[in-house]
Order: sequence, then C-alpha cells, then structure tokens
Amino acid sequence: MSSEKSTTDRESDVTRSFVALATSLAVGADIVDLLTRLTGDCARLLDITSTGLLLDDGRGVLHVMAASSEETWRLELFQTQRDEGPCLDCFRSGELISAPDLDQQQRWPHFATAAREHGFASVHAVPMRLRAHTIGALGLFGERPGELNEQDLRLAQALADVASAALVQHEAGLTPPSITLRLQEALHARVLVEQAKGILAYRGEISTHAAFEVLRSYASEHDQRLSVVAGWLVHGDLHARVLLEGSTTS
Repeated sequence: MSSEKSTTDRESDVTRSFVALATSLAVGADIVDLLTRLTGDCARLLDITSTGLLLDDGRGVLHVMAASSEETWRLELFQTQRDEGPCLDCFRSGELISAPDLDQQQRWPHFATAAREHGFASVHAVPMRLRAHTIGALGLFGERPGELNEQDLRLAQALADVASAALVQHEAGLTPPSITLRLQEALHARVLVEQAKGILAYRGEISTHAAFEVLRSYASEHDQRLSVVAGWLVHGDLHARVLLEGSTTS
C-alpha cells in the first residue's frame, strides 16, 4: 500500500472493496469477473505489485483462475507447468508461504529465476479455504524484497476467504463432491473467457488484456454474466465484430 495514503483512505478503500464483493455475491456475479476484480483489489490495497489466483480442479491440479497482470498470469502458469513454486506449496500445506527475498531462497530455483526475470523480488502465498478444504492459493508478488506486515497478511487472507466463499455462493453444508463440482464449473467458465479473449484479440488485433475489458464492458452493458457472453462468442452465437465495434479499445 502506498505510504502516501492515510489510514482513513486505506480503511475506506478496504471497505469499498468488501462492499463491492459482498454486493457481487448477493446478486450472483460471474465468478471469473469477481475473482479478477479481487486480484486487482489485492494489488491495489496491499503493499505488493500484483496478484494471481490458482484454483484446484477437484483432483489436486491447480489452474490459473485470475491475475492482476499478464506477467503474474504467466508466472502462475509457470508454477503449474513446472510443479514448483510458493503457491503450490501453499496449496499443499494449507499454510502461508513467504519468500521475502527471492535472491536468498533455494526452494524453487526455476520459479525464482522466472520471477526475477519478470521484475519481481518477493512473493507471498495465502491459502484459499473452504472449511477443512484448501481449494487454491492467492499469490502476492512484490517488486522489492521485504516481508508483508501483519495487517496486510490478515487482509490478504480475508480476501482469499471471500474468493473461496464466492465459489459456493449461499450454499451450506457442502460435501466434497459438491465442492469439486463448483470448482470445475468455475474453471470451465474461466476456459470460456480465455477462449473468447483469444478470439477477440486475434480479430481486433488487440492485447488479451484489452480483449478482456471489451468482454467485461459488453457483459455489463447487457446485464449478462461474463462467462455467458464468452460462451456466445466461442460458440458462434455472437460475432466478434459486434463487440469490437461497440468498444473504443480496438
């Protein structure tokens, strides 16, 4: 968090973030959009640079669900492909993992090299929890070495808990099979969004980040879930031209 902000400003920002998340949960917001907003809130509210979120598919395999930057997305994907990194260790242990200085740690040599190449010097990971289940991990990446203070760590865990609650909405007494189904539904929605981003990026000759914003804008304007709009595009029920012509991004 920037040192220029007062305590009151920070508290207001945190309150707005939780209110927005609570509202999204109450109205059944699209899970991909909600978790993307959450990673952006983490990057803005905490003393870090960017955030990524990995989610279990119900079989112990992690997938990238959301990230606040392309660099973070690639790093989270790198962890899953190499089977090495703080978020994987966090998921497997269910505990906070902290690497305040990547130059000084030897646990993940390939990940540490990749992270430094992307401009990151520190990383912390907090578990995403549903009661006794760990369903993923939230990665917090910093451009400079250093521990996160206790206040930021508590806030990061609270945001991770909100992300976990978002996956189940208002359901109670969830069993492991129903949790697995929810995780798979969320990941399927993410796959649709990624496919739609690729289509828009190619057709509009824009970045995938810009393509995502086009999708979000169209979904919001038409009061539709992001994953529903993505599905329309992927399955040919909505032409990329319609979205791109209505956007100023291209």
